[in-house]
Amino acid sequence: MTGPPKSVLARGLTLLDAFSSADTTLSLAELTARTGLPKPTVHRLAAELVGWGGLERTDGRYRLGMKLFELGQRVPRRRDLREAALPYLEDLYEATHENIHLAVQDGPHTLFLEKVSGRRSMPIESQVGGKLPLHCTATGKVFLALGAPDWFRRVAVGGLARWTPRTIVAPGRLRQELARAAVSGYGVNHEEYEVGVSAVAAPVFDARRRVLAALSITGNAAKLDLDRLAPAVRTAALALSRELALAPVRNPLDRG
Repeated sequence: MTGPPKSVLARGLTLLDAFSSADTTLSLAELTARTGLPKPTVHRLAAELVGWGGLERTDGRYRLGMKLFELGQRVPRRRDLREAALPYLEDLYEATHENIHLAVQDGPHTLFLEKVSGRRSMPIESQVGGKLPLHCTATGKVFLALGAPDWFRRVAVGGLARWTPRTIVAPGRLRQELARAAVSGYGVNHEEYEVGVSAVAAPVFDARRRVLAALSITGNAAKLDLDRLAPAVRTAALALSRELALAPVRNPLDRG
């Protein structure tokens, strides 16, 4: 088991990475517990990050600073994919008035690059830049079903956490669900991460037919007809795939 990072830069980044998509603010004690760093070190690094703009202090607690947002806007690969996808997300929103997402795989998580919603959309937990587990999200199931084949094993070995009573936690049952997604061309989430919320997602492919991203429609589980909406999200994802085949963009998380 590895210990806390040793370099100053790595420790500062660990502090920023302590914030999850569900966190608005964290206390000094919470940052210390999540990073495993000594409290004096956390206090010193947090002060330096506040000075730089990576963190902000509010009511004695810390939140991520606007400097990070400014840097994020300068990442060209991410902006290219989002800009290419945005018209299709907006079309899906106009057709459904539900929450529409663009997501990419980030290890064992699905990472939301863009979200389009409105006053008629059901409020849900997802947010741009937020991560959710692969095994209990519609976009995540798309990546598991159609992406790199070893990811199912990695996720299953890591354990399938139960988020709601409907989360699929048996590897065999999840494998069956993914097999259906591979055949149908879309993944579904029936209240598996958030009670009362369901979703349907379809893959976006690059020119070599590798899964690059996924589009999803998310809303009220009692009202959302996933089978009826599946053709719409598949059509949008296919159209975006064709556009990207003509003007390729790379996955924003590619390290190469």
